[in-house]
Amino acid sequence: MSDWTIGIIGGSGLYAIDALEDAQWIPIQSPWGQPSDEVLCGTIGHVRVRFLPRHGRGHRIAPSTINARANIDALKRAGCTDILAISAVGSLSEELAPGRFVTVDQFIDNTKGRPSTFFGDGFVTHVSMADPVCPRLAKHAAKAVTGAGGECTEGATYLAMEGPQFSTRAESRLYRHWGAEVIGMTGMPEARLAREAELPYALLAMVTDYDCWREEGEAVDLAQVVEQMEQNSKLARKAVEAFCKGLPRKRSPSPIDHALDDAVITATEQHDRATLAKLDAIAGRLLQQG
Repeated sequence: MSDWTIGIIGGSGLYAIDALEDAQWIPIQSPWGQPSDEVLCGTIGHVRVRFLPRHGRGHRIAPSTINARANIDALKRAGCTDILAISAVGSLSEELAPGRFVTVDQFIDNTKGRPSTFFGDGFVTHVSMADPVCPRLAKHAAKAVTGAGGECTEGATYLAMEGPQFSTRAESRLYRHWGAEVIGMTGMPEARLAREAELPYALLAMVTDYDCWREEGEAVDLAQVVEQMEQNSKLARKAVEAFCKGLPRKRSPSPIDHALDDAVITATEQHDRATLAKLDAIAGRLLQQG
C-alpha cells in the first residue's frame, strides 16, 4: 500500500465508486456537525480511498445546506492526505461543451452566508488562497479523464453561486465578464476549508450545460442536466479508478501539507481552549507541536 489516502468528494450524479475494493461505509463523528453521509472506505490499486457523497446518497442535501466543515473534518479524521472533488457544472465558455471535463484552477466565491472557515476568535488564522488547487493532483486528474476515454480541459475559473436556483441571463453574462468559465454551487467554501485542513485539493468539473448566457440559448433545463450528468458520471467513475491507479506509489510532500505554518496570528497565551478542542483533526499537527 502507498502513502496516499485519497478523499473523493462525489458531486451530483456520483454517489458510489464501482472499482472500490473491500468497501465499507463507516460513520465518522465531527465536532462541526453532521457530515453529508458516512464515508465509504476501501482501496483502488495501491491507494487507500475515502469516498463521501457531497449531497448524501439519494441527493437529499441542498447546496446551501451542505456542511462543508463537517465533510472536510470527517475526511481529515479518516486519514486523507489529499482530496479530489468531482462536481457537475454549467459552462460559461463556448469551448467547454456539455460532456467535457475541466480541471479547475481558480475560484470566484459568490456564495452568501456559508461558514467558510474552521478558525475564529481565540485562534485567528489566515491561509493563502492565491493558488487554491493542487497542481499535481489536477494534472493526474486530467490525465485520468483522457485515459478513461474522455476529453479534459486543464485550467478554468469556477464561479461558485449560492443557488439552488439557476442563474438569470444577466447574472450568467456578468459572470462571463468577470472571467469565470464554469459555474457551480458547491466548490466554495469546500476548497477554502480543504486548504485550512492542509489537504491538497483538486476539482474535476463535469460540464452538463451552457448555463443561459448565449443569445439564442435555451434556459437551463433540469431534465437535460440530469441526462448529461448521468453520462458524465459513467466516465467520472472510470476516471476516478484511473486517477488512483495512476498515482505514484510514493507520495512526495506538498507545500500544502504545511499551509498553516506562519498562518496563525493569535498569541499562544490567547488561544481559546474550546476552539482548540474542535481543531484536533484540522490543526492537530500544529497543536501537537505547541
